[in-house]
Amino acid sequence: MSDNLAANDSINIKLPDGSSRVAERGTTPLDIAKSIGPGLAKAAIAAKVDGELRDLTFPMDADADLALITQKDEAEALDLARHDFAHVLAEAVQNLFPGTQITFGPSTSDGFYYDFAPKNRPFTDADLPAIEEEMRRIIKANKPLVREVWEKDQLISRWRDMGEHFKAEWATELPDDAELTVYWAGEPGKDGSWMDMCRGPHLASTGKLDPTAFKLTRVSGAYWRGDQNNEQLSRIYGTGWLNKKQLKEHLHRLEEAAKRDHRKLGQEMDLFHLQSEAQGSVFWHQKGYIIWRQLESYLRRQQDTSGYSEVKTPQLMDVNQWERSGHWGKYSENMFAVPDEVPTADGESPVFKGDGDMMALKPMNCPAHVLIFKQGIKSYRDLPIRMAEFGCCHRNEPHGALHGIMRVRQFTQDDAHIFCSEDQLIDEIVRFCDLLHKVYSELGFEKYEIKLALRPEKRFGSDEDWDRAEQILRDAVAKAGRDTEEFGWEELEGEGAFYAPKLEFHLTDAIGRTWQVGTIQADTVLPERLGATFVGEDGEHHHPVMLHRAIIGTFERFIGIMIEHYAGKLPLWLAPVQAVVATIVSEADSYAEELVAKLRAAGVRVEIDLRNEKIGYKVREHSHTKVPNVLVVGRKEAEEGTVALRQLGSDQHQKMMTAEEVIEYLSTEGTAPDLR
Repeated sequence: MSDNLAANDSINIKLPDGSSRVAERGTTPLDIAKSIGPGLAKAAIAAKVDGELRDLTFPMDADADLALITQKDEAEALDLARHDFAHVLAEAVQNLFPGTQITFGPSTSDGFYYDFAPKNRPFTDADLPAIEEEMRRIIKANKPLVREVWEKDQLISRWRDMGEHFKAEWATELPDDAELTVYWAGEPGKDGSWMDMCRGPHLASTGKLDPTAFKLTRVSGAYWRGDQNNEQLSRIYGTGWLNKKQLKEHLHRLEEAAKRDHRKLGQEMDLFHLQSEAQGSVFWHQKGYIIWRQLESYLRRQQDTSGYSEVKTPQLMDVNQWERSGHWGKYSENMFAVPDEVPTADGESPVFKGDGDMMALKPMNCPAHVLIFKQGIKSYRDLPIRMAEFGCCHRNEPHGALHGIMRVRQFTQDDAHIFCSEDQLIDEIVRFCDLLHKVYSELGFEKYEIKLALRPEKRFGSDEDWDRAEQILRDAVAKAGRDTEEFGWEELEGEGAFYAPKLEFHLTDAIGRTWQVGTIQADTVLPERLGATFVGEDGEHHHPVMLHRAIIGTFERFIGIMIEHYAGKLPLWLAPVQAVVATIVSEADSYAEELVAKLRAAGVRVEIDLRNEKIGYKVREHSHTKVPNVLVVGRKEAEEGTVALRQLGSDQHQKMMTAEEVIEYLSTEGTAPDLR
């Protein structure tokens, strides 16, 4: 590249370090990489041209900002690799199963998939090993991935000639003036090359993929364009990574996740069940509800000591109220409405008749809390008012989105709303951040990240209101000392609620998964829409700011997260059964019963196992149901007033303790952390 090019033949390329390079028109990012050094040229896998991801061979015809992408840019590199794995998958399938038609294959959050129309039979999991082997062959062949631009009519004709009816249908519907691009694996048009319609970008060649960094995981059915009225296809899923180590770590996480699945453990531990008679609602069993009650009691104590007043509000409210709040217009498709008259099966008489036109089950608690705030005149001296409710809500989630107790239609929030003046906002948010940090730490979640969700496209309120609300949240997090790398501070464009920006708190669990749980939102819209005011120091009426906040989010989902985080081995204070006294011989039965009575008197949740079974069998059975402590007693223990303590996860190790010592230990360790 020359720095003495004629002005009309040259372009200026600005690099991330602030330096610039003059280059010929048509220069590619790869050319720039080579001019910087052979090491960078080898490491580069793609480029960002004016912020847009492009192939390394993309010709630049105008001045541009250029950033070269390497595997160190993990997010972009992973997306590119997964996109390429999908293309390699499609080529491998068509090589092995001639006559198979291709449709589409995107990258996903941890891999890729591709939908196929097989010629003879649907694919099965038994086909996956052979497809994997063919994919490795294609990768090792290091076939160049070449981009071409085609005319629409030319592309449609090509697909039809190849018998690719799905691709032809899609191409027909694309705009006439669209730039239609295809990518070849291999030299375009040559024998052994393979083509797909794609916007790109792609890596320079298949050999840039690691053949040991992917695995095909399963086959499922799918419909063309997601419409069940269309042809059924075979979807092949895979997971793809940059190297073998990442793949191995991911597969380990999947294995751990399967072991920790809250649905499996919930059944084994007899915590809850779900059934079709109440889709999206949880049947809590006694042991599961013990966890709920312990968690609720703990949170209630935290809120009581933090100045919250607990309230309870109705499940049903007139739709007119939801219209005034704005929820009906924005959220009605997710709400359960109850008409004024509900006919019986014979149609002769209504089940009930009310005075309103239509009622709706509440999907959230905030409008009802505003109605409580409006009872009586409020002064600036009354603020802040912190109003909490363990409120049961209903949302009409799509059937396919329901997932165990993690995604349900009936749920209970640890909801609260803080009504305050604008000059109190930052201190209230800091106070909440401190409370949330304490709760997460005591529940065993040491790591969490904070995200600021900014204004969505559809929203209430002026830009000035949103500017102010977003900046207040930034300032509060900074004052709390949590706008740092340690807390993963990040701003998320367009992900706020329709009435307010929000802070999101994302927990990291024991196997590295993140869960968005807590939230706080600064809202100036809802109090104004519902006419909530307080009398200010100036004697005038003002609208309060309403902070919507939750720490655990919903009890159902959070308990599911805890079950998986702890793999069922919950902290002793949350364990439904904290101990089982198990006898070795029947002569120890009386001693065991006396010990159980003393433990229960000390507040320990304990059961007794007097069955005529071997002690090894008893210990294994109780360990399977995640009982944290098995107190083994036989003749010797009965005579000496001792127990052999076996703790969950300690294999065959046991600790000899006196009855008094074990009672002290279990009653102390089994107490919630804030009460010790």
